[in-house]
Amino acid sequence: MASVILVSCSKTNEVTESGSNSGNSGGGNTGCDTVNMKYAANVQPILAANCYDCHGNGSSESGVSLDSYSKVKQRVDNGQLLGVINHASGFPAMPYKRPKMSDCDINKIADWVARGAKND
Repeated sequence: MASVILVSCSKTNEVTESGSNSGNSGGGNTGCDTVNMKYAANVQPILAANCYDCHGNGSSESGVSLDSYSKVKQRVDNGQLLGVINHASGFPAMPYKRPKMSDCDINKIADWVARGAKND
């Protein structure tokens, strides 16, 4: 009696040896946790590192300030935050004259927005 074993693999769910999804960029092989992101712990540090030169700490280029939760939430509610960081059509690409944020950082912010953009 012969046995047959079939094995299949899909690249869409491929995980590298380090445990990160192979489709993520910006994190190399360090992995990118984008689940249950919180404003204070995850989103605010990304915004501080990428946006505060022009939109925080008292700066408000083009009338945009992102240095408080309420100001960030306004940009989330009108769709501008995800539009600008994703370089979506019809939105100015941010950060201005700098490289696009990593996919990992964008996905962290997108997870937080998708879960209601809470002040947590």
